[in-house]
Amino acid sequence: MILYAESSAVVAWLLGEAAGSAVRGLLAGADGVVTSELTLVECDRVLIRAQATGVVPEAVVASRRQRLNAAAAQWTVLALGPEVMDRARRPFPAEPVRALDAIHLASALVARGELPDLALVSLDERVRRNGADLGFEVGPTPAPGAPPASPAPPPPPPPG
Repeated sequence: MILYAESSAVVAWLLGEAAGSAVRGLLAGADGVVTSELTLVECDRVLIRAQATGVVPEAVVASRRQRLNAAAAQWTVLALGPEVMDRARRPFPAEPVRALDAIHLASALVARGELPDLALVSLDERVRRNGADLGFEVGPTPAPGAPPASPAPPPPPPPG
């Protein structure tokens, strides 16, 4: 199976979060991994923020960045080209969708044009819901009774 790895999943794997072990298993068992340039930017920004705020020591950040770069060297990394950006600007099945999530969803859709059986790996509930609505197999499968990793916010109140 070939996977599109969205940032929330890659960050969890990279930082060794609880949900990261399921992501690690999926990535390790995949026949290939596709991601967006955006994933690499978001992951690097998380590492920079963690170091700058003193949450993660510099040596650990350097090790995690090296792990990310080694993995990305084996992945297909999609550019943020016109086709991706055009699709990201259009509606998705379960709105509202944040801009960066729209870029991930659009990247996965563009990749699926070449890889029809592409599956989506995400821990973000909004991305997962849209991915399923767009026909992707979505992983990792949450443990029974587990809360969503990143719940979608409630819809905004109607205009006054």
